[in-house]
Amino acid sequence: MILSMTGYGDAQYADGEIAYALIIKSVNNKYFKANIKLPEHLSIFETEVDKLLRSRLSRGSVNYSLRVLNTSADAAQELNLSAMQSYLRQLGHLSVADNVHIDLGAIVALPGVCQPPELDEAERQQAWLIIENLTNQTIDRLMEMRRTEGQALREDLLSQCAQIRQELATIVQRAPGVLREYQQRLLQRANELIGQAGLPLELDDVRREVALYAERSDINEEISRLGSHLDQFAKLCDSREPAGRKLDFLAQELLREANTIGSKANDAEIAQHIVAIKGAIDRLKEQVQNVE
Repeated sequence: MILSMTGYGDAQYADGEIAYALIIKSVNNKYFKANIKLPEHLSIFETEVDKLLRSRLSRGSVNYSLRVLNTSADAAQELNLSAMQSYLRQLGHLSVADNVHIDLGAIVALPGVCQPPELDEAERQQAWLIIENLTNQTIDRLMEMRRTEGQALREDLLSQCAQIRQELATIVQRAPGVLREYQQRLLQRANELIGQAGLPLELDDVRREVALYAERSDINEEISRLGSHLDQFAKLCDSREPAGRKLDFLAQELLREANTIGSKANDAEIAQHIVAIKGAIDRLKEQVQNVE
């Protein structure tokens, strides 16, 4: 079954005095694009997180946001006294007359002054194990929403395909009548002109003209291809593999065949059905942009 690219998942985990909260959101995108936000001391895992996301999600813009709350004493960041002294020296040339008040809190917030404690190898492995499990759990919830949205997309896509098939069936019934009507109009007009000129009517000429018109206006091949594309479209809607790009391609092909039928048939009634078909195809094209 097809999946939507729109989804949301969240999960939490507590390990003693450390609490993790993860949110993953995804929206449609032609390709895979991840925006990963990690706490500074966990930024070393950005590459691993990206690989994990890519292994589970093939398309979409993915926003990954992990927050960590550490209430233990070990959470205190280390002060880089050298950096702080450098800032103070640069501010030292300001005179009292400049009426400048140096806020120690603002100094501490400057880049490089506070540094998160580095993780040792054991802490790093433990942190990644938590992040990996939490990420997989959140992706599972995201995928559940994607499946639900995908089911709704599938029903709408198949509904549009059914409408196209209905309009196409009417065109198939109408097509032979177009040729008969052309032959009757041609005979009537030829009789009028020949009657005025007093010349005999050559039926072979009429048959030749009708045959040429039939060849130019033959839409059987386009009707067959359009039906085949609809069969492939329906099959892809039940595929277990990501089908968004293939569905988008087929929607373009459906439109191309519909345009050809409309131009070759040269019939007002068929043209009306082609308008309805193209409207359904436009809805298909819009919806498949959300399919993974």
